[in-house]
Amino acid sequence: MLMIRVTRRQTIAVLASLSVVALILIGQRLNATKVGGQQPVEPFRIAGKVLLNSEPHPDHAGGLAVLQHASGAQVWASEASADVIASGGDDRAAILPLRALLWLRIVGYPAPRVDHRFRDGDTIRVGPLALTAHITGGHTRGCTSWTFPVTDGGDGGRVLNVVSACDLGVLALIRYPEQQDDRERSLRVLRSLPVDIWVTAHARAWGRYRKFVASSTSKNPVDPFIDRDGYRAFIDSAEAELRSGRTH
Repeated sequence: MLMIRVTRRQTIAVLASLSVVALILIGQRLNATKVGGQQPVEPFRIAGKVLLNSEPHPDHAGGLAVLQHASGAQVWASEASADVIASGGDDRAAILPLRALLWLRIVGYPAPRVDHRFRDGDTIRVGPLALTAHITGGHTRGCTSWTFPVTDGGDGGRVLNVVSACDLGVLALIRYPEQQDDRERSLRVLRSLPVDIWVTAHARAWGRYRKFVASSTSKNPVDPFIDRDGYRAFIDSAEAELRSGRTH
């Protein structure tokens, strides 16, 4: 009879890996069963050239933008995240059980080719839109927020400032030495940005479903998406989490 000896350390590692898998599956199930959750949605226009066609989740991949050019889709990544993205999500800041799951192909994503790398403050042009990158690390090292102006033709051609904010929460599965300083800086950066319309990677955080429903009955369908107070509340909540030490 073949006897296999399993050490205590190996047992702990296996249990930790199974726990991570369970948390991922439970989280996906909860998101899929809640109204306005993370599941994809049909395309709908917010304002000007801002078109939301699904629930984006670029924060866990770091600073990532997939932009459609005349030559086809191209992947742009922040300097801090390009290697992670090109590896299919293998982040050195992630805890070992999570990295092991990625090496076993249980989690992760097909590794894309990174066509271009950008730095903090760079502007990327996509047709008429000029998107400015703001590295707002903390969730991941290269987590990136984007700002750009749009013109709302429905109300005298008013110009609205859009902020696509990266997640500000701290993941229990990702840790790196300068993470606290990154979050402090990110809060300052996001507070300094002019904003009329904002979105983030989690639908419920910015009220995607609520605003979409309200836009269908509003005299100007753009108005429900103008939410400066909600943006400030989002940052205030992130700062409160930072002070309390809460993780996700």
